[in-house]
Amino acid sequence: MSLQDPIADMLTRIRNGHMARLAKVSFPKSKLKISILEVLKKQGYIDSFSVETIGSKQTVEVVLKYYKGKPVIEKITRVSKPSLRVYKSVENLPNYFNGLGINVVSTSKGLMTSAEAKEQNIGGELICSVV
Repeated sequence: MSLQDPIADMLTRIRNGHMARLAKVSFPKSKLKISILEVLKKQGYIDSFSVETIGSKQTVEVVLKYYKGKPVIEKITRVSKPSLRVYKSVENLPNYFNGLGINVVSTSKGLMTSAEAKEQNIGGELICSVV
């Protein structure tokens, strides 16, 4: 089975896992997914993640984070899609929910939040928004 947008699939699995109150979700591994998960872990939106090898395939298992029984991630959406890429210069990088959430940006120096990209004075492609 081929996925048209594997990043959107990952975000949907995380969103569905939170709605179903699951402790963990898993999906196929890629370098971009690992980079996004590193940003989410650094910002405190997920507990942890690990890469597991099953046969010849590698999967990522994400431990979801809850606070007082509610999911830490209230809303996670894909911004830039394969059919419509969204690029922003450093001056036009948006604040998500007035700084309460984050935008994950793909820059020439790797994936980071929009706040970190503004500090380093670089723009890039908006990957997803999390609040």
